[in-house]
Amino acid sequence: MSTTRRTFLASSAVAVAAAPSLFAAGDDLLKVGLIGCGARGTGAAANALNADKNVKLVALADAFEDRLEESLKNLLAKKDVGHKVDVKSDAKFVGFDAYKEVIARCDVVLLTTPPHFRPLHLKAAVEAGKHVFAEKPVAVDAPGVQSVLASCEAAKKKNLSIVSGLCLRYDAGFKETVKRLHEGAIGEILMVQANDYRGGRWTKPRQPDWSDMTYQMRNWYNFTWLSGDFNVEQHVHFLDVCAWIMKEKYPSKAMGLGGRTVLSGKEYGNIYDNFSVVYEYPNGARFISNCRQHPKTKGDMSAHALGTKGRAQFAERTNGLMIRAEKDWVFEGPFNQMYQAEHDELFASIRSAKPINNGEYMSYSTLLAIMGRAAAYTGQEITWKMMLTSKEDLTPPKYDWSVKLPDPPIAIPGVTKFS
Repeated sequence: MSTTRRTFLASSAVAVAAAPSLFAAGDDLLKVGLIGCGARGTGAAANALNADKNVKLVALADAFEDRLEESLKNLLAKKDVGHKVDVKSDAKFVGFDAYKEVIARCDVVLLTTPPHFRPLHLKAAVEAGKHVFAEKPVAVDAPGVQSVLASCEAAKKKNLSIVSGLCLRYDAGFKETVKRLHEGAIGEILMVQANDYRGGRWTKPRQPDWSDMTYQMRNWYNFTWLSGDFNVEQHVHFLDVCAWIMKEKYPSKAMGLGGRTVLSGKEYGNIYDNFSVVYEYPNGARFISNCRQHPKTKGDMSAHALGTKGRAQFAERTNGLMIRAEKDWVFEGPFNQMYQAEHDELFASIRSAKPINNGEYMSYSTLLAIMGRAAAYTGQEITWKMMLTSKEDLTPPKYDWSVKLPDPPIAIPGVTKFS
């Protein structure tokens, strides 16, 4: 490590120590940087700019220039936040190392790249003393989860806020319903269920001038090393809701199945289009997880809980949050905008010098999703202990546009090994 780097880290530590008094009054500018300029990143940036009266977006980073420019254009066009966008021409960075430049220029970092990069970017942000919004999931493999856990512990010592993009935790109705279950509304919980039934998914045709890396990065959702697969990238939301219901007590083991039933073409990379996993707790309680992506099929995104005294339902729709027990109950409001709420709470925590740290549940719920993937990919029983010590690392040989990346193998239950 160079002297310049040591000096930088030392000065960052001093800045962190001063941060609570610097921002608590609300009169000092909070500079925001966005790393990952896709649709979700653009939305997160707009939420961040709406969350505080004295905040500006000052830097952008993305792997692709066109995505960066499209995001910037869309943000500038937003009537409510466009005036808070102050990204100069020399504060737009493209490429695998672009995140470093953004982190150096801001106070709050929004991490919204494909999940594979989250551990790397979070580690760099925390080392530099920055507050973080981290989209879900936070990793695609167990070593990545362990890295995120370490970074979040470091953030606690530096009084930094880490807010997760597991947005249902910030939904007023979900919070109230979980609270009632924790107070015993349906008695002892015997079973929870997470559903995520939805339609197809996007692909981008390969262009003649695209390298292997360019093609896979442009189609990141369809490759396990980048997205973690459907069970990790999207189903993690309702897996996390069930973990929340169970008070973050994670299952001891899991068995499951999955495959490529409909979206089986080469253009769909190497991920599955369906999973069904049964998790088991030490006390015998069951956690049933089902998800699929099949075009022209009925959708259902929900969670359910069955207890000794009743049952509960969680869904994002009118009358979607209810308890059926000795005394029935339906959540009727007040409703909130969960995507905005997570940023409102992040910036309020910075201003009040009362850091939020969602690190533990965002990490372990990600690991829970990876556990289900491992059970389906291998066809074996996978334990929580196995996941905590898994050495599977999905990192490519190097981050380089010219690197050769052959088509990754598609997992075959009974053949694919757990590592």
